[in-house]
Amino acid sequence: MISLPDTEAQIREVTSADAPSIVSIYNWYVENSSTTFEVERVTVDAMAIRIQNAGQSNPWIVIEKSGQLLGYAYAAPWKPRAAYAQAKETSVYVRHDAGGQGLGLALMQNLIDKVRNKPIHVLIAGITLPNPASVALHEKLGFSPVGQFKQVGYKFDQYIDVGYWQLLLENTCRFDDI
Repeated sequence: MISLPDTEAQIREVTSADAPSIVSIYNWYVENSSTTFEVERVTVDAMAIRIQNAGQSNPWIVIEKSGQLLGYAYAAPWKPRAAYAQAKETSVYVRHDAGGQGLGLALMQNLIDKVRNKPIHVLIAGITLPNPASVALHEKLGFSPVGQFKQVGYKFDQYIDVGYWQLLLENTCRFDDI
């Protein structure tokens, strides 16, 4: 069961009209954080294309309150090769001034529930380190640490480690089911 942090907050599927708000949230992280390794601001048009290209097998959801979008999460292909088809990488972003309210947890719980209905066996989260809040969030949801790449990213004049966590889902399917 999904518990929302606030009875006025609601989670819904993304629409193309959400692209400007998502860009506003995401670009703050592009410019101020190593949470994402993008170094150039993303345009609204580019984000709208990302949303459009996600398709039915890659859910995107948003959380909003009083008409304001406060965060989003999505699942994307882990890698393009066919044998990885049952693995998805998750991402979650909450507006920088709206953290600590349980919005990210609610988004991720909802996202996990959505992918359980699909032929997905494992969810993967790549987390730039250190990031104790993201680590705690994922471990609370049952993700387990599986490895760490040292100095694999470079942003803000420093090398950055990335840790990987995974969540094995209870559902299993054969490749032909996809």
